[in-house]
Amino acid sequence: MLATLPLLLATALAPAPQDYQDDIAAALELIEENCGDLLKVKEISFSKLEKEFLKAAKKVKSDQEEFVLLVRLVARLEDGHGGVRLTKLTEGLKWPEDDSRYDPRRTYGDPGLAICKVGKSYYVKAVAGPAEDAGLLPGSEILKIDGEKPNQWIEARIAEGRELISWSTDHQAFFWATHWGLAGVQGSRLKLEVKEPEGKKKKRTISITKSRIRMPGPAFWPEGLQWEKDVAWCTLPSGYGYIYLRRCKGELPELVEHALGELGDVPGLILDFRGNSGGGFDHDDLLGRFIPAGEQMSFTKTYSSTGKLQYGGPLVVIVDGTVVSAGETASGMFKEEGRALMIGESPTAGMSASKRTLDLPSGKFQLYLSVYSNKSRWQNGKGIEGFGVEPHETIAFNPADLAAGLDTLILAAEARLQKWPKNKVPYKPDQFGWEAP
Repeated sequence: MLATLPLLLATALAPAPQDYQDDIAAALELIEENCGDLLKVKEISFSKLEKEFLKAAKKVKSDQEEFVLLVRLVARLEDGHGGVRLTKLTEGLKWPEDDSRYDPRRTYGDPGLAICKVGKSYYVKAVAGPAEDAGLLPGSEILKIDGEKPNQWIEARIAEGRELISWSTDHQAFFWATHWGLAGVQGSRLKLEVKEPEGKKKKRTISITKSRIRMPGPAFWPEGLQWEKDVAWCTLPSGYGYIYLRRCKGELPELVEHALGELGDVPGLILDFRGNSGGGFDHDDLLGRFIPAGEQMSFTKTYSSTGKLQYGGPLVVIVDGTVVSAGETASGMFKEEGRALMIGESPTAGMSASKRTLDLPSGKFQLYLSVYSNKSRWQNGKGIEGFGVEPHETIAFNPADLAAGLDTLILAAEARLQKWPKNKVPYKPDQFGWEAP
């Protein structure tokens, strides 16, 4: 009898199936209460979610199974910030090793490849590391990926990812699949059939290593870039200034001011946010660096000049679906507050919102969820979450540019600076006392 006592106690203390059902039901109630308005904006039926996941909860028999079900639930909320957090009660809980969607025993690596869509076709946008070693050429049309048509392969990758990953928009999912989603298990291979720029069809095999190559950003980095933490700058051959912003940490305004000082007088400036992973910063302080000293800008709300050095000339901002969170508010304010022209391969990711941490009754898990959009007055009241910031002009890559080692979006930005489009940007440099060098 004594030998069986620990087993009896463990059985008595183990959570009953009803406990898991109650926890999932409480999660759904919290989601409806806190996120209901956002779900309506995103046209997500809460009643369908509720029915599906209450039914699935009846099969949950362990903390691990509840964890997986909660991750699946959050993925369905189309919330790029959404996540399930473990607590002290579940610290060390592992993902199931027999779940083929993600195997924690494997080491993943990058192929060093980025893909873009031009019309109905897909092209090699950028290569590095393994993809470059395999002989892949930018500007090559992709005919097949692992034996499938590229659109089918990408759609299948997105469908697989949606089971566990929450994306705020379809275009965020697409950019994931054509950049980070190309990663694979170390030692595996990615096989491509391509038509190279000169027209020859080739088969290329990428051997995936454990390398971690960051592909988002411009297709080609301008020559002569100087870096200071998360900001880089150079003067382009055209004479225009170029600043790349990798993150939006608190010191961003000061870093940008330093870059402006290094660039000196330029007749036009490009701010490139592609690949910006967000952070936190003083928005007014950054925008104030682009208002001449002593001036105020009042197209939507009033902004004053800030800092010791400002740039008051024509400004073009570049974005795409890899720009997330604070990167979206940073880039978006230049467009929405009337200061700059925005161009991009697509809108920004659309994951910029105020978040809350919601505790489940069991105390084993927390849900981290978006509850309402940031900058709700922007874009005629749509805000950012679930939409992204829409550029003034959507511009696809030109395969011929890629084959020549040129970034189409940077070329387009230079062209807009040379011949400024009328009536798209309220800010007029000469009205703010700025004179071209």
